[in-house]
Amino acid sequence: MMSSALAVPRSRIRLTALLASIVVVAVGGVALTTRPSDAAPRGAVLPLAAATPTVPPAAYPNPGLVTGNVGVHDPTIVRRPNGGYLVAHTGDNIALKTSTDRIAFRNAGNAFPGGAPWTTAYTGGSRNLWAPDLTYRGGRYWMYYSASTFGSNRSAIFLATSTTGESGSWTNQGLVIETRTSDNFNAIDPNLFVDSDGRWWLSFGSFWSGIKLIALNPATGKRADSTIHSIAGRGGGAIEAPVIVKRGSYYYQWVSFDRCCQGASSTYRVMVGRSTSVTGPYVDRNGTAMNAGGGTQVLAGHGSVHGPGHQAVMADSDADVLVYHYYANNGTSLLGINLIGYDSAGWPFAY
Repeated sequence: MMSSALAVPRSRIRLTALLASIVVVAVGGVALTTRPSDAAPRGAVLPLAAATPTVPPAAYPNPGLVTGNVGVHDPTIVRRPNGGYLVAHTGDNIALKTSTDRIAFRNAGNAFPGGAPWTTAYTGGSRNLWAPDLTYRGGRYWMYYSASTFGSNRSAIFLATSTTGESGSWTNQGLVIETRTSDNFNAIDPNLFVDSDGRWWLSFGSFWSGIKLIALNPATGKRADSTIHSIAGRGGGAIEAPVIVKRGSYYYQWVSFDRCCQGASSTYRVMVGRSTSVTGPYVDRNGTAMNAGGGTQVLAGHGSVHGPGHQAVMADSDADVLVYHYYANNGTSLLGINLIGYDSAGWPFAY
């Protein structure tokens, strides 16, 4: 979710009920062979990658096949206990979608159908809430999400929890972190990461001095201490939407560079760096520090796919999955899904 002094008015990209009627089929990317999944209900099937490739494709892949209600912005996705999927994305009171197979998606209402009045001090009264992040742990869903206005770092990240993930089931757990105009960073675009030792971390940030990381208390989901780590930045340039995952011995930090939210003129692109420590330093393939503007490009605009970004990364039963939004030629913001491969040096790529 872009928030800079030069950002376009949010009214241009508001995700209204009109998007709920869009039906799109985007072909490419995800293999369509299926098999039963041990994690899914009996009889259910999931997309299957024949094998995780180690050689990147010659060109960026098109988004994989998705159908139904696929108008999204800033998507996050989580595997449900029943084997289906829950998606949350930017929209009035946080928009929700569900899928049984990661292909067909349907509207599932809003997280807060009665409104979220605790956020309006940061949104100027708007109901539009940004960039949610979903995790399922300990028998409940944890959702971090942002409240702000375009061009301002008077922002906040809140936490809500639910045992079902359904519309209206979410309980407000309150403020996690906020920023004021006197701060040099911006409290939006949260992402929860739980390391192998059970420590909880929240990365976040947009523009200003870049991406930050704070420790959380696993019992509450709130801040554990006052330390703020700087883990990526472009000297005030366009970087946001961090996601941290661990694969093998590396922590991978995924981010989006450049401009979202300008329809087919958007220049968003998906970048990655890695570190052997969750707190960094993160570097790209060339060894350039992410705190010094580094990042290895994984996906960028091509053909009729414009400004792919605000990515989520999910480990599924068939492969790691890259979920993002992109813009069609007509400026509509749509759901993109691809699988992730890793080359011989351990660097990820989309296919």
